[in-house]
Formats: sequence, structure tokens, C-alpha cells
Amino acid sequence: MSDEKPAAPRSLAEALRARDDASLSALLRSRPDLITPVPTDLTQLATRAGTRASVVRALERLDRFAQQTAQALAVAADPAPYAELLGLMAGDERDPAVEGALPRALATLREQALVWGGDDRLRLVRTARELLTPSPQYPSPTGLGPTVQEATAGMSPGRIQEIVAAAGLAATHDSVSAAAKLTRLFRDRKRLGTLLAKAPAESLEVLTRLVWGPPYGQVTADPAPRLRWLLDRGLLLPTAPGTVVLPREAALHLRAGRAHRTVEPVAPVVEPAAVHRPQVVDGTAAGQAFTALATVDELLKDWDEGGPAVLRAGGLSVRDLKRTAVALDVAEPVAAFWVELAYAAGLIASDGEAEERYAATPAHDEWQELPAAERWARLAEAWLAATRTAGLVGGRDTKDRPLSALGPGLDRSAAPEVRHRVLTLLAGLPQGAAPDPESVLARLRWERPPRAEADPRSQLARWTLAEAELLGVTGRGALSAHGRALLGLSVPEAAPAEPPSGPGDKLPVHHHRPVPPPEPLSPAEQAAAAAAAARLLAPQLPEPLDHVLLQADLTAVAPGPLKRPLADMLGVLADVESKGGATVYRFTPGSVRRALDAGRAASDLHAFLAEHSRTPVPQPLAYLIDDVARRHGHLRVGAASAYVRCDDDALLNEILADKRSAGLRLRRLAPTVLAALADPAALLEGLRAMGFAPAAESAEGDVLITRALAHRTPPRTAPDPVPDGPPTPDPTLLTAAVRAIRAGDLASTTPRKATETPAVTGGELPRTGSAETLATMQAAVLTGQALWIGYVNAEGAASQRVIAPVRVEGGFVTAYDHTADEVRTYPLHRITGVAELAEDQPPT
Repeated sequence: MSDEKPAAPRSLAEALRARDDASLSALLRSRPDLITPVPTDLTQLATRAGTRASVVRALERLDRFAQQTAQALAVAADPAPYAELLGLMAGDERDPAVEGALPRALATLREQALVWGGDDRLRLVRTARELLTPSPQYPSPTGLGPTVQEATAGMSPGRIQEIVAAAGLAATHDSVSAAAKLTRLFRDRKRLGTLLAKAPAESLEVLTRLVWGPPYGQVTADPAPRLRWLLDRGLLLPTAPGTVVLPREAALHLRAGRAHRTVEPVAPVVEPAAVHRPQVVDGTAAGQAFTALATVDELLKDWDEGGPAVLRAGGLSVRDLKRTAVALDVAEPVAAFWVELAYAAGLIASDGEAEERYAATPAHDEWQELPAAERWARLAEAWLAATRTAGLVGGRDTKDRPLSALGPGLDRSAAPEVRHRVLTLLAGLPQGAAPDPESVLARLRWERPPRAEADPRSQLARWTLAEAELLGVTGRGALSAHGRALLGLSVPEAAPAEPPSGPGDKLPVHHHRPVPPPEPLSPAEQAAAAAAAARLLAPQLPEPLDHVLLQADLTAVAPGPLKRPLADMLGVLADVESKGGATVYRFTPGSVRRALDAGRAASDLHAFLAEHSRTPVPQPLAYLIDDVARRHGHLRVGAASAYVRCDDDALLNEILADKRSAGLRLRRLAPTVLAALADPAALLEGLRAMGFAPAAESAEGDVLITRALAHRTPPRTAPDPVPDGPPTPDPTLLTAAVRAIRAGDLASTTPRKATETPAVTGGELPRTGSAETLATMQAAVLTGQALWIGYVNAEGAASQRVIAPVRVEGGFVTAYDHTADEVRTYPLHRITGVAELAEDQPPT
């Protein structure tokens, strides 16, 4: 066996070629854009991994310490040994926390193909180096400037020699060697320290202001003595007329070798702000979940006969949102959340008609039939996956247009990931612990540092904490048991020891446990998690009641949630007066008439109340029903335009004599018939406003029963979330992709036998005539030899393949395809050419 070490990779493609399948799978999982579509070989994978868009996306998804490590490599030598990187990160004092965390950060960069090479030759991929290297146009987060070599590139040879001489160095024969000598001086801690010890205090103060960045400053044509001393010795170098820069090597000396002022090797800890008993948290969250269901029910009931109109640009008008907020008795931002939640769950949508309105969907009726806990799980599941963000309602988009509820522009692709991450961080706290919101935001900023001062992820996290409380995922700020199950996490069987209950009580840090970002759940896993959450929530929700308490003041008290048939009938017969732990209904002549208009007889109403009341039906309520029923339908209204008929001509005389009937423009056609110019609906409303109880009748003279007709949209699907880039590939796709890339790489790199045909280079397909192709295939069948072929499929996509022919007949070749790892059949006319593999390079 040979003890020789494998040769160091000369390119990213060679570094990827040396990886095992597990390492390639980890790369593709962390950077899913690399397999959209699947690369043909490892060279193409390396090329794609170095494109600007892919590198920017990968850098943005690194945690703060990994980003700082990449930034340090960008200001180090290329290639750089591990010791140099450690010095830039840990400084001269060698911070032990940084020393311990650096291998992990470097492993992350290697896994994502942002860094390659051994520890003695670490290389940042070229695109990442270009993005992170300091420049006047794009300052580095390190605050460092250019190197001496870069800053003196356009300087005259005479000026460089003057600087070298003023720094106490011997003159050189050319500018390049002079710059190199100055660089060695600035990198020598002892010699540069001796030089700086001679500097005036005012000059050192200038360096102190520039050392942590920005490293650029302005000077006049006649610099002050403190600046002249620095300029003469190259400690400030000109980059443009009137602009000077502190060279990188000098800045690192002044920083004690550190590339960053503050290094953050460890993620901030999420601190608890208060601790409650888990039973209190679960009970509070269940109460909020019940309120959420009641609120969504109220919203859908309000829009049951057709909701607000759709704006021309899409969405709800400000006036309709205010009206909805009043109906739900909540603030407008909260009303926007409930509207968006119902939309995300597929319960409401636009009806698509000419005068477009929002209405409930057929899915709403199916949802209503589910048990309460399952209905909540549907809402929570939709909230977790939705990219629409209700918190944006009321703001303005990039074109200064208002953002309205249910309108365009509310999608934020990062919202689902932020919601999952915030709730997972809450799950890492002890049971019953509510987090300090600022510590949650600090943790998120470390895990995904914002690119600018505006931090949309922090805003999404704040909305997540508020919305989770509204929905009942959390209770008193702490994650509930059913909320934990919703994330697919196990629920602890036993609660910890009795925690402190004060709002200011803190838990010691050692109670925390690290919570890594969760792997995304598959649709089947998420459905199972939602079902588990519903099972945990169900015992916490109150059971629907089948009774009310009738009172003598014409009210009924529902001491809890009512069963749906009872609630629906009571909603027609009475008006809701107040809500809360108990709902109070009030019976009025108008509400009783509404029940009679819906086709109920007085005897039906008496029987209904007697059946569902735990108290005797009060006499005033019975009298009210009988009185309204006796007068209901005494007057009949039909279409003339409209007419009124009544067997009691004295009653018609009373109507004509009433001044309030003037607007109806009534006239007598017969002793028992009045005609009106108003339409029947307006006539009904007018007579009711005068205190009468008319009933509409058909052309045949039968009483028309008016029932509220529910308006439904055509079948609608819930809005699809806007993805934040390509989805994370599942294990099956990763395995297939790695196998295809390996096989394609084998086909493109396996040595071929020399032939008389012109040499094939790069990714070109082999080219041979049809007769030669057929003869080579037939010979390979006899010898069992593997061949390299070029193939063009029916869609015109070209590929290279390594095959072992088994049979050639009828214009087709059947062969074992090493690229696909299976037996396939190929039409001979689609094979562009064939070449034999070198004898010492069998496919493996």
C-alpha cells in the first residue's frame, strides 16, 4: 500500500470530486438551488456553486460567526493557512471561545462549498472573495482597507521610494519590491511597534479614529503635521485626490491582529422573562384557541350572505376593514389578521362574479362540521405555512401604494421559516417559560444577520409572537403543549419542579438547552403533527351546550359555547347583546318577526324555547311571541309596483291617515287594497318602520318565507405560499441527484482510447459515423466492454453516458447504463458517437 498523501485539490471541482456521497448530499441540502436542475457532472456543480447569485444566497444564510469567518478569509492571504485565519479571528490574545468555535464555522463553509482546500491552503471561492474583499465602493464589515500592495499600485516609483526611506528601510530597484518591503515591515509586530513609538500623539489619535473603520479619510493639498508624519511613512496611503486610507497590515497591527472589533462565536441565549405553571399556560392557550374559533366563526357569519366588495386593485377597502373590526369588536390590525388567516385556510375567497365580493368558500361548510380541536388545528397549520403577512396591512409598498388586507403585496417568503424558528426557540425554554422578546430577536439576528439596518426578520418575529398568542399556540407568552406538538416536537410527560410565578422571575442560564434549527416537516409529517396537537387541545376546550337560561327581562344567557343547530336558531330568534364567558341574547319584536319571516310558526318558537331552556319560559317572552305572531302577516304586500291588501279596511284607513306613509305614495284601489309606487321591498320596510308587521306574498297569494341565503364562492383552493427559493430536497431526491452527478462525472472524466477521430475536449459529445457506432456496439456486446457515448433525447437535451451494451437489434441498443445505474434501451439514431474506455479505467 502507498503511504503517499492524496494531491491537494487544484480547483473547487477537484475538491468536490474528493468528497463522499454524504458530504455531497449535505452540500445540496444546504444549497438546494444547486440541483435546480441537477448538474450533469461535478465540474458543472462547481461552476454553479461559484455563480454570484448562488454565493450571495449562501452567504446570507450563514450565521454571524460563519459570516465573520468568511469575511476574515477575504482579507487573508489566498490561500491562507489555518493559523493565519485563527489569528484574524481570535487576535493575539487567542480568545478560547473563538478557538473552540472556529472549526465548526470553517466546517460549515466547507460543507457549503464556500471554502475549499486543506488547513494549510484554505481558499475562499473566487466570487465570495470578490463580494467580501474591502473596496471603496463596497466597504467590508471588518472595516479594513486595501493592502499596501493594492494601495500603492498606481503610485509613482519615486514616491514609493520616499516612503520606504522615511520608514527607515533601504531603497529598492523597483516599486513592486519596495511595496513588498513595506508590507513586511507592517506585518512585523516588533518593528512596526518601534516605528509607532516614535509617532506624535496627534498622529496616533488619527490612527485610532481610522483603525476600526471606515479606513478612509480626507486630506487637503497641504496636510497638517500630524497627517504629514503618517503620509511620509506609508501609514496613510493616497487612493484618490484628497482621500487617504489606512493600509490593512497597519490596521491589523493596531487591532492586535483581529479582523473584527467584536467577534460573536456563540449564539445569544434566549432568556425567559417570566415562568408560569405549564397547566396555566395550556389553559390560557386553550382559552385563546376557543376565542380564535369564535372570532373566525363570527367573521364568516358576518360574510355569510356575501361579504365586502373586492377593490379594483384587489383586497379590502379601509372602510370595510373598519366595519369588520367593529363587527368582531377588535382593533383593525387584529381584524386584518383574522381575515388573512381565514383566507390562508381557504375559508374565504372572492366569488369571481361581475360585481366581485368576498364570501365563504364550500370548504368553510366542511370545516364547520369538524370538531373544535380539529378546526383549530386547520387554522394553526395554515398560519404556520402562510407567506401572507397580516402585519403589513396599513403600510405601503416600494411604489408607495397602500397595502390592504387580502390584497397583493403581503407575501413575505421568509415568514414560515421565521414562525417555525421562533416557536422552536420557545420550545427550547423550560416548560411554562415565556421568553424575553429582545433575546429572541438577538438570537435570530445572530442566526441570520440582516443585510442592512432594516431587519424584516425581526419584524416578522415580533408579529409571530403576537399572532401565536392570539391563535392560542402560546399562553401568557409560553409555548403550550399543543403548540409544541404542532411543531412535531415531543411533549414532556412530567412537568418540572414548581417554578417561580412572578413576572420578573428569571431562570438560571444552565436550564437552557441548545435548539438547532428544525428540519422542515414533510406534508405527511405536518398533518400528523396537527392531528397530535388537536388531540392535546381537545380536552382543554369547553364542551358545546344544548341549553340556555331564559330570563324575565327578555334575554337568554348561554353559559358556554352552544351546539351549532341551537346557536343558528337562536341567532335568528334573538340578537346578541354581549359576549364573553357567557353570551347574552335579547328578544325583540324585530328578532321574533325575523324568525317568523324565516318560516317558523309561533308554536314552533314556543316548543324550541321550552326544549332548550333550563328555566321556565318567562311569561313576557311568551306574550311577545304571541303578540308579534298575531300581527304578523295581517297586512300582505305584493307587486303592482306594489300593493297592500288587508281584510280589515279600518287598518288600511289608519295607514293612509299616517303622515309617515306619504313617501310610499299609497292610494286605495278597493276597500281592502292599497296600491303603492314603491317596490315591494321598500313598502315592507316602510310599513315595518311605522310599527306594522306586514308579510310579503306571492302572485298566488301565499305568504313568502324569507330565509337568509348563504352566498358561497365556487370551489377555491387556499392561496399557495410564495417559496423562499427552491425547496429543501428530500432524501430520495438527494440520493438520485448525487448518483446522477457521480455518473455524469464518470462519463466526462473517464480516459478514452485514442482513436483516429478528432479528439473530444471539454463537454463535447463524441462523434462517429452510424456504421462505426453500430460496429463498436456489436463488438462491445461480445467483449463485455464499457463504452462512452453521446446521447440526445427526444427533447433535444444532450448528455454523456457510460454504458455496457447487452444486446443490439432492431435499431436499438440495450445496455447497463452506469450513469443511471440501471438497464436502459436507446435508439441508435440518437447516439451521436461512441468511444472505448481506456483499459486501465473500468467504470466503477
